[in-house]
Amino acid sequence: MEVHLDPLGGIAGDMFVAALLDFRPDLEMGLIEALALCPLIDRVDVTLENHNDGILSGRRFSVRREGRRAEEQSEAAHHHNHAHADWQLIREALVTSKLDCDTVRHAIGIFTHLAEAEARVHGVDPQYVRFHEVGAWDSIADIVAAAWLIARIPAVRWTVGALPLGSGRVRTAHGLLPVPAPATALLLEGFATIDDGIAGERVTPTGAAILRHLCDPFETDRVPRRLIGSSHGFGTKRLPGLSNCVRLLAFETLVDQTPEDQVAVLECEIDDQTGEDIAQAIDNLRTRKGVLDVVQMPVFGKKGRMMTHLRILAEPAARDDILSAVFDETTTIGVRHSLANRTVLPRRPGTVELDGRSLRLKLVERPSGRTAKLEADDLAAVRTSAERTRLRRLAEDSMKEEKE
Repeated sequence: MEVHLDPLGGIAGDMFVAALLDFRPDLEMGLIEALALCPLIDRVDVTLENHNDGILSGRRFSVRREGRRAEEQSEAAHHHNHAHADWQLIREALVTSKLDCDTVRHAIGIFTHLAEAEARVHGVDPQYVRFHEVGAWDSIADIVAAAWLIARIPAVRWTVGALPLGSGRVRTAHGLLPVPAPATALLLEGFATIDDGIAGERVTPTGAAILRHLCDPFETDRVPRRLIGSSHGFGTKRLPGLSNCVRLLAFETLVDQTPEDQVAVLECEIDDQTGEDIAQAIDNLRTRKGVLDVVQMPVFGKKGRMMTHLRILAEPAARDDILSAVFDETTTIGVRHSLANRTVLPRRPGTVELDGRSLRLKLVERPSGRTAKLEADDLAAVRTSAERTRLRRLAEDSMKEEKE
């Protein structure tokens, strides 16, 4: 399953949680029980409310302490010392809690993005970051709730639409800050944004950290998929003429009959190495772990020189190791390399008995049907081209008979 988030009104931690619970209401009771295991929040009541703003309907996730939401207590708190929470203490509390490992892992991942952004803003080491608004009990509850739900949504990929930037100022423990807040702006680097003309804080630090944890802002790969569900999670603010919600779209990925993967391509030209040495170098490169194929061809270079063009196909994970090997084995001083998509047909090994010989086959499933080819190494001991051709035809005929 893939999950796409459409930030119509923006995104915040409570909106993200509400959208997931609107999609999976069966997880509500489990979430409430899980939050009770978190030592960072106490005397907190969690409710999931139906909400209709006259345009769309969905759910709203509310966290209350002593019957009041955090925003209802913020004005009074503004006139007193701002509460803060050390990142190290939050991490220690999560690790030692009774929450399951996946929830802890996702929660720490989200908080880590926040800590790194705050550290860049204030010029300190992340381990010394002290959260203010994000360290408040309601934000901690939102992040832990989000982490618990992420661990239970079987999504293989998360994507997000263009994010509304908002405008104006937001009141924080550090005074009035521009929208988006500095830490939020850092967390949103790389994501597509829009300016829809509606002011206010549209993406909170918590919402931005969740997106940074889940989504690759540079993801461009698109595959066929089927829409299987949608939901809406509302925030507490009201926006003029626009639903303040994040829409969740869930997709089922359609299985492609021709699987695709990626291959590393390394290329260079060589004009100052002897033919004997290049041949040895290619033999050595071909045996390197991760090398899929090595191709050489004659080309003309500058000043009319005859050169050898070398192309290596390799597993992406082995690219750096093979790159070093090319520099060691050849005289080139530059190698072009890139990742290329490739479509690979399903294949499997087989055997066939011909003239008392057991010969290996490569069976390939093509759109028009299965084909079979004898392994060249097994024909090395067969004399004459005519005999090898005869055996290949017999192998093909045997596969046709087997299919019929």
